[in-house]
Amino acid sequence: MLEIARYEGRKRVKGSLVLGGLLAVMSLAFIGFFPSVTSSGVDLDAYMESMPPALQAAFGEASLTTIEGFLAIEIYQFFWLLLLGVYVAYVAGALIAADEERDRMDVLLAAPVSRVSVVIEKFCSLITPIVVVNIAVPLAVFAGVLLVGESIDLTNLAMVHLLSIPYLLACAAIGLLLSVVAGKADLAQRGGLGAVFGLFLLDSITEAAGMGWVGGLSPTHYYDPTAILVSGEYDWMGALVLLAGTVALVAISAIAFKRRDVR
Repeated sequence: MLEIARYEGRKRVKGSLVLGGLLAVMSLAFIGFFPSVTSSGVDLDAYMESMPPALQAAFGEASLTTIEGFLAIEIYQFFWLLLLGVYVAYVAGALIAADEERDRMDVLLAAPVSRVSVVIEKFCSLITPIVVVNIAVPLAVFAGVLLVGESIDLTNLAMVHLLSIPYLLACAAIGLLLSVVAGKADLAQRGGLGAVFGLFLLDSITEAAGMGWVGGLSPTHYYDPTAILVSGEYDWMGALVLLAGTVALVAISAIAFKRRDVR
């Protein structure tokens, strides 16, 4: 059982380690700027208040003058929430469509394996990069914080990464569905990229406009790294919603793939 998941997961180990290493180095680089930012004499809170309402809504209660607020704004609200979400959706866009385009899906389905299993196990292979980056980056962040002479709540740091897993899985599920529906890897990948970015904007804009219920369509609505790092608020219900949405999207993808002809 799970031969496909293990095989695909092993193939992703090297790339996952490279991605985790790059994100860890990037995190250390950003943290290295923190002492110069706080000693610059610039009123950073006033600068934040001058930003457009949509950006203020995205950053929440974070302040650049604290290490927690700095991490939330400079690393987690942009690179983690947006770029990493876009990345996993982009990668997921090739899970099914790439094998179809390269005529490998017929060979795979000739084996005693169901189409539903193929979809689920290929999706599970994305757990490898998600877990790797969520181990490498918090270690780098904690080390970087110590190196600049600051301190951070280890529980909050661990939770911001633990609760990001349901969010990243939800983004990956969006890419998976597009991979099944589109049938072409390039189209599905670009669609996943655009979908996650568009949903991020939808959540930020509607929150600023006082229409947060509309933003409930976006995965970002249920994962707030700023609230976790700055206030220690853990949205367990949001994590459950994301997991439920992931299961629903994967199930729809599996059913859709089962019912159509392989291109």
